[in-house]
Amino acid sequence: MKLSKLPDRTPVKLSTTLTPNLAARLRDYADFYAETYGTREEVADLVPFMLEAFLDGDADFRRASRAAKEPSGSVSPKSQQSGC
Repeated sequence: MKLSKLPDRTPVKLSTTLTPNLAARLRDYADFYAETYGTREEVADLVPFMLEAFLDGDADFRRASRAAKEPSGSVSPKSQQSGC
């Protein structure tokens, strides 16, 4: 089968406490989103997508995640180039 098994899609609820300044900035962001797209979304609905975009945009985190997934004992392309 070409399609692999679908991943777990069960939502995970996470509670957090925000500083008043950050809460206000997130409300401002939701306002900006509404102005940009013409659709009002709640901050709580935007935050998961904002976090995902942040993590996807962090090159160092992506690099570290890939390195952690490499099977132990494998030689990385970088070390092959340097002759290690």
